[in-house]
Amino acid sequence: MNIAITGEGIVSAIGHEKTAVLESLREGRSGIGEMRYLPSVHHELPVGEVKLSGDEMKSLLGIDISQEVSRTALMGILAVRQALEDSRLLTPASSLLTPDSSKILLISGTTVAGMDLSEQYFAEMMADGGHLELLRHHSCGDNTRQIADYFGCFTDYTTISTACSSAANALILGANMLKAGEADIIVAGGTEALSLFHLNGFNSLMILDKERCRPFDDTRAGLNLGEGAAYVVMETEEHALKRQASIHAYLSGYGNACDAFHQTASSDNGEGAYLAMREALDMAGLKPSDIDYVNAHGTGTPNNDQSESVALQRVFASDLPPVSSTKSFTGHTTSASGSIETVICLLAMHLGFIPANLGFSHPMPDGIVPSMGADGCQLRHVLCNAFGFGGNDSSLVFSASDISSSSFLLPPSSNNSTIKQLSRVEITSIDQLAEIREYVKPMEARRMGKLMKASLLSSLKALREAGVDCPDAIITGTALGIWETSEALLLQMKEEGEVMLSPTNFMQSTHNTISSNIAIRLGCHGYNVTYSQGDRSLEWALRDARRLLATGRYKTVLVGCHDEATPLYSSLMARLGITGLPAIHSVAIVLSKETTTNLTN
Repeated sequence: MNIAITGEGIVSAIGHEKTAVLESLREGRSGIGEMRYLPSVHHELPVGEVKLSGDEMKSLLGIDISQEVSRTALMGILAVRQALEDSRLLTPASSLLTPDSSKILLISGTTVAGMDLSEQYFAEMMADGGHLELLRHHSCGDNTRQIADYFGCFTDYTTISTACSSAANALILGANMLKAGEADIIVAGGTEALSLFHLNGFNSLMILDKERCRPFDDTRAGLNLGEGAAYVVMETEEHALKRQASIHAYLSGYGNACDAFHQTASSDNGEGAYLAMREALDMAGLKPSDIDYVNAHGTGTPNNDQSESVALQRVFASDLPPVSSTKSFTGHTTSASGSIETVICLLAMHLGFIPANLGFSHPMPDGIVPSMGADGCQLRHVLCNAFGFGGNDSSLVFSASDISSSSFLLPPSSNNSTIKQLSRVEITSIDQLAEIREYVKPMEARRMGKLMKASLLSSLKALREAGVDCPDAIITGTALGIWETSEALLLQMKEEGEVMLSPTNFMQSTHNTISSNIAIRLGCHGYNVTYSQGDRSLEWALRDARRLLATGRYKTVLVGCHDEATPLYSSLMARLGITGLPAIHSVAIVLSKETTTNLTN
């Protein structure tokens, strides 16, 4: 079953649609510069901003200027609209062309979501309830809901939050759902706006460069943050041909693996990156020598570029194709990077060129030497990498539309197999957290927040009860992530301004921290993903687990859903009439595929 891409939309620092992005790439024109729209004091830090104000985006979209919409959602709506128009599912006059019977889903990746609004009004919310309604728009899932509501054509939607691999994982989920027959059309990608929260958070990790980033250069000193959005329309080849859609490329392979090493650093041997690339190649039925170009994650940080360089050399050895990072054009767009770079890869395939690795001049010792750009190239198969905090590593293989893709076909569920729940552990009381000392040392436990303790404790207990040392996959749901650390950072910025924030708090503020912490503890390199869709987060996690188990490629999956409510958050929500929020709620479930043998005479 071939997964076809029939439309793309992109909003970035180098252009607000595909034509402008292409011109910037061909001319070697970077969009990184001094910040204009983000109200930060850190003008010494160059960024890749989208060259549109919030009001300008609202005007383009026909949204009333007075309506509160996050910058993340606005960019997402712009990119989704482009993708739908490009796929001939939406006319320029905004008339939907999708048949009423079609199941069309939106899968969006984001981490900060409406943080730009949350941080702007946080002090007022605490003081007198002003703008309190914005709490509803803070979550990742609500950001996706706003995008879906604007169009009114989506039968369902969900949000993936795995830091910088979020958008790539959205494409992977979309492909798996299409192969399983759960949708007719998927619009998948990601969106992320710059915010004071994550600019200062990344700055606390001391990985931001004060000059334009130089991926894979020996003098590299860090990354430049960017923002933007990109989405692609995905459907089976059969469905695309039936509605006479133009097929731009195929998603022929993909891999999702966990480095299981550290919350922010990559391993020296790039194990997670290596496993993700190998899985993507195997699924596509390709040899390393078949890949014509690699769009690397290439952030420009000393750690990432060294680790990714080693992983690339492990995969390709003497067959290393041209490699470049395009983050020196757009900045690191974090959760949106996987889809933004997907669209860049598709542009390169169609026009036959390799984007330049801007800023490179000094080779790394024993590292890869990236491409400075090339024209007149035939790119039949392209590999795109997206690696996130916590070792959430994903790789995508795109194949040209003039060849028959050898996409991996998910085997149908067997009639004589069932999904069995091996164990379930639930934690609903702070008092239960004392049991964590049975699994970790007291000093380590003291350094962990309540939700980190609860999620780890429930998961380890569930695995022990199930008799499973290490699951094949870890799938997590969370509505707000570790809210305690996000709240602490917002309070620190309110009281102290843009000072050096706590790097530990920032590290733990990403939603996938929970899932990656469990993987690091277990040394689990398997599939790892986090859903953040409000009170439906566990539902989406369980659906994914059952889908994986049905393929027969996974024997056991650890599913969890973990959330908390601090006293401050509970008091704010009470003003909205929402009461009775538990201080902590953590559930862990171990599922397996049980197969029975039918004997016949």
